[in-house]
Amino acid sequence: IAYTALSSASAILQATPLVVVAGAALIFGEKVGWRRWTAIGVGFLGVLVILRPGLEGFTLSSLLAVAGLIGFAGRDLATRAAPKVLSNFQLGIYGFAAMVPTGAGLLLWQGGAVAPSAAAGVQLGLAVMVGVFAYWALTVAMRSGEVSVVTPFRYTRLVFALVLGVLVFGERPDTLTYIGSAIVVLAGIYTLLRTRRVAQP
Repeated sequence: IAYTALSSASAILQATPLVVVAGAALIFGEKVGWRRWTAIGVGFLGVLVILRPGLEGFTLSSLLAVAGLIGFAGRDLATRAAPKVLSNFQLGIYGFAAMVPTGAGLLLWQGGAVAPSAAAGVQLGLAVMVGVFAYWALTVAMRSGEVSVVTPFRYTRLVFALVLGVLVFGERPDTLTYIGSAIVVLAGIYTLLRTRRVAQP
């Protein structure tokens, strides 16, 4: 988010459910028909529309959002595969512990740590608390609820990101970002609806 527009990064991350479905098929052997594979392909096409490789609006930093997309999908798949003996609290701790080496790598990349001001420290503390609670809630939802029911709520994140990007950060998403976002969201919703229909006896 520090290197690319919040609206673009959030739009790319909306493809997470598509990657989760593909991962469930490839890793867990879940049956995915040609319709859902087609929807997954269309969703990835939407991601390319947002990234626009080869065009003037493309930036290498946008690929960081793609890396985040893969990471989010991996987290969801790992959460589903985690043994039931592990509590939601333990999974949350492990999830945030994985950020330690990542943060260390970013420190090396950016040339070292910078001591935050008092105000920034308070903001960071609040962000951590909100993040921990949100991660716990997401873990509970993914482990106890149906994926087809839980996942659609994620698309509200795009709305919040667009509003915050415009009002707080002064972003002005272009037409391709809106088009790509719509493609990703529609492909994801279709995949989820198709998954629910296939699951019905």
